[in-house]
Amino acid sequence: MNDRTSRRRFVKQTGAMLIAGAIGSRAYGKTRVLELVPRHEPPGPRSPNDNIRIATLGLGLMGKGDTETALKVPGVELVAVADVYDGRLARAKELWGDKIFTTRDYREILARKDVDAVIIATPDHWHAQMAIDAMAAGKDVYLEKPMVHELAEGQRIIETQLRTKRILQVGSQRVSSIIYAKARELLKAGAIGELNLVEAAWERNSPLGAWQYSIPPDASPATIDWDRFLGRAPRRPFEPIRLFRWRNYRDYGTGVPGDLFVHLFSGIHYVLDSLGPTQIMAQGGLRFWEDGRDVPDVVVGLYDYPEARAHPAFNIVLRVNFAAAGGSEEAFRFVGPEGILTVSQSGVTRTRVPKRMEPGYTIDTFPKAVQEQFLKQYREKYPERAPEMAAHEDERYVPPRGYDDRLDHFKNFFAAVRSRQPVVEDAAFGMRAAGPALVTNLSYTDERAYAWDPVAMKVVQPAAS
Repeated sequence: MNDRTSRRRFVKQTGAMLIAGAIGSRAYGKTRVLELVPRHEPPGPRSPNDNIRIATLGLGLMGKGDTETALKVPGVELVAVADVYDGRLARAKELWGDKIFTTRDYREILARKDVDAVIIATPDHWHAQMAIDAMAAGKDVYLEKPMVHELAEGQRIIETQLRTKRILQVGSQRVSSIIYAKARELLKAGAIGELNLVEAAWERNSPLGAWQYSIPPDASPATIDWDRFLGRAPRRPFEPIRLFRWRNYRDYGTGVPGDLFVHLFSGIHYVLDSLGPTQIMAQGGLRFWEDGRDVPDVVVGLYDYPEARAHPAFNIVLRVNFAAAGGSEEAFRFVGPEGILTVSQSGVTRTRVPKRMEPGYTIDTFPKAVQEQFLKQYREKYPERAPEMAAHEDERYVPPRGYDDRLDHFKNFFAAVRSRQPVVEDAAFGMRAAGPALVTNLSYTDERAYAWDPVAMKVVQPAAS
């Protein structure tokens, strides 16, 4: 079977799964709402001398948000910021004081002895080099997702973490969420029977949601270190839109899969104790945001996950649409024969569907006498009973008001910095989420399925059709 035939089969399978997901499930009875208990707070510093001093490399939207969240953790102090745009360095001093050391060159920060850990929130094409340099300089690292821009970078980061024994945590916060911890607990307890399908969607319908970020009016070669931004990316003339909307370009970003699918992979892998898929295939296109970007704004991925000790074999369908009517949505559906777990930032809902006690029958084409004989035997085995729309109680588990899983993720990171104990989302975990996301891009571009080795974390070959 050739690639074209394989692709037709993929389209057919994906369409059937998406239709099934749109139909949803019916639930009868009441819903019981239970509030999740926050995680136990890790101990704070014993004295000001026990403070963790951090620096942020890249003060864009994620860098600023990460820094503000990190500083909510007791005993964390910001001492330095690096960015290639002078305006963001000025903004750092406005927010956190003139004592903050600022520079265009992140290496000056890594050389400082008053920096214990760094937050790396740069464009994706700088992630690996900065993380490796930071660990080599003796710094612990909070590295924004996706962990890498290219597949070959993953092993370099993993090897550096093992060699330097530094703490590295990837910034995909679902693995620290009490919501996802509850989903994990429910699935392990058999809440929906044996899992067979996971559906996940992340829909957006706004310019900012589609990465059309603001460009400052003072952007110029004088205020921006253009060569430093480009780094190892192809040389090109100054074009500030590529810096401030870098997610729209393959040279610097990883598109929808690297920005959003990677969150879905990390959440699924945490909930299911999974290492990742063995086959990856994707479709999509640039359907709406034709603004010069070279990445699609609609992507659908289909993934085969093998049987493992913690779960049976199952399939995943992931979908992102940047022009979806109805606005923003982020949700998972874990589907089994006995129920569905729906997981979103607002909580976990378990919809448990009672099993039918009888299989039903199709006897209209039989002669009347044979129908009567069949029914007599059938009712001896399955006596008539009340309709099976009998009530069952769904359960919804909700986080406390104002809950922020990113804050929990930073608490876990800084607790590990103090204790030197491993984190959940280390370099290997981060690569097992980033790898399938990057291969999704390969599948979309090359119009073929790919085989992925989730243990070795590498492409095996284009998947056999």
